[in-house]
This record gives sequence, structure tokens and C-alpha cells, in this order.
Amino acid sequence: MKEFVAELDSIEMRKTYADFLIECAEEDEKVVALEADLSSAITTSKIKDILGERLINVGIMEAEEVGSAAGLAVAGFKPFIHTFGPFASRRVFDQVFVSLNYAQLSAVILGSDAGVTAEANGGTHMPFEDLALMRAIPKATVYEVSDATMLKAILKQAYKHDGFSYIRTIRKQAIKLYNEEDVFETGSKLLREGKDVSILATGIMVADAMLAANELAAEGIEATVIDLYCLKPVDRKAILQAAETGAVITAENHNVIGGLGSAVAEVLSEEKPTLQYRIGVREQFGQVGKAAYLKEQYGLTVENIVYQSKELIRKKEKNKVVHFV
Repeated sequence: MKEFVAELDSIEMRKTYADFLIECAEEDEKVVALEADLSSAITTSKIKDILGERLINVGIMEAEEVGSAAGLAVAGFKPFIHTFGPFASRRVFDQVFVSLNYAQLSAVILGSDAGVTAEANGGTHMPFEDLALMRAIPKATVYEVSDATMLKAILKQAYKHDGFSYIRTIRKQAIKLYNEEDVFETGSKLLREGKDVSILATGIMVADAMLAANELAAEGIEATVIDLYCLKPVDRKAILQAAETGAVITAENHNVIGGLGSAVAEVLSEEKPTLQYRIGVREQFGQVGKAAYLKEQYGLTVENIVYQSKELIRKKEKNKVVHFV
């Protein structure tokens, strides 16, 4: 199988978002974008002249941002809401739950600077729990995107969707995984097939999962790699197919509770009990640091994926041993 080579995408995720808003707003006069004083961070400040009154900056008042979006949705507009992940989820959870979802309104929230990519903004700005919160909302659709091509496609899906969508993303450049001809319809993308272990990953951990598969292949271990980009509704079929290897690793830039690892465990426990190990943040808060350093601190590394994959395979093989007395 061809070895995966990690290369940074030529376009930043935030530019993809700004470009999408221009394209969408030009086609639909009901599209509006809301910011909470982070227009410069996500580059929507550069499109103010194009969107005009349809780009609304409420200041550092995220609850007001969500409330305003709800009012606009009632009036027939299609709101896109952006702020950093912790403010888009835990700070405004009640407004998101009641004003948008309980009221059955359609809106899209983009939560940026996912997990360790918040870097110098530190623990207060480092969301490790946003997916858990959003997955708990009835009928919410929850994504974590892994590169700019996927982000553009998911934004289009969310725009057309009748209901609430949460999209988790980084702001700057991601490792390129996809091309324009790739289609995102099922909630997952099979990137590599193998018989020994399955690695299910999201966001920045997808590229690491592919690099780990390279290393495992060098040792004669064949790994399946799946980008499970839709956390709700989750692709149950893909998870059950992954379980055919008998060993499932999940890797996420998020708390192991409530995110990818939990979503996979829920399906497996109900339909196909399988050995699983969850790579993610465990009982830790965020902190200041570069993403590479923070990934080491939380075990979000290629090396850990390789190690835990081999450990799970050993457990699988041990369980197959039959002892005769």
C-alpha cells in the first residue's frame, strides 16, 4: 500500500470559511455571519465590504451572538456563528440548547481552535469537551473536519441541512488529506484497509493515524484507517466494519469522554463488543504551549498510536489462545 506523506495544505481553514461565506452569501441573500470579536482571527474581517450588514460582530458576548442568531433564524435568515470552540460550546450551552435546538431552529456553529491547536491561548481557550456537549443535544449534527477540502464540503452540507450543525475545526493550515473530487456523504472516509487493527480518528489526528499506519506496515502490521468526521449521527456501519479486525483504536484531539472514543464505544458495546483503546485527553485541562509539545503531553502522537495498536493486537492474540488441561 502506498505510504502516506504528510504535507501542509496550501489554504488555511479560516480562509476556506471566509471564502465559503462569500460564495454562499452571493447566492443566498438570507445568509448571515455572526462573530464575537474574532473576525480577525477567522479572517471574516477581510470580507466585511462584501457581506456588509450581513456580517454582524456582537463583541465579546457569545450568548448574545447565539441569541441574535436565533432571532435571525426565526425571521427566515440562515445564520453562521463563529467563535473559539470553548465559547461556542460550554460558555453558551444553554443558549444553544434552548434558543436554537429546543426552538427547532436551523443554524451552523463553527467552533475553531480545536483542542491543542489553541496553543498560546492556553487552558481557558482550549476545548477538550465541546464534542461531548454538542453530541448530547437532541437531533444535533456534529462534525470534526480534518482538512480544508472537507471543511468546504461540510459547510455546504450544513448550509443545506434543516436543523442545527456544529463544526469543529482548527483555524490555520491542516495536513492535506483530500482532493476536490472526494465526496463526504456517509460520515466517514476509509483511507486505508488492513486486517490486524483499525484506527478511527478525527481532525488533526487523522494524519497521525495515517503516519502510524506507515510505521505499523513497516513491521508487517496491516492497519485500517478511518476518518470518522461525523460524530453525530455516527456512521455505525463503518464502526462495525472496523471492528472486524478485532482491535479498535480511537484517536482524538479531545477528552476521551464524550467524543470519538465514546461514540465508537457506544456502538460497539451495543452491537459488537470489541477490544478498544481510546487515545485522547485524560483528566487534564488545557495549557499554554505549541501544538507539537501539547500533543506529547497528552499522548496524541504517532508513537502512541503505534504503541497502543500493538498492545491491543497482543491482547487480541492472547484472547485467541486456547488452553487445554
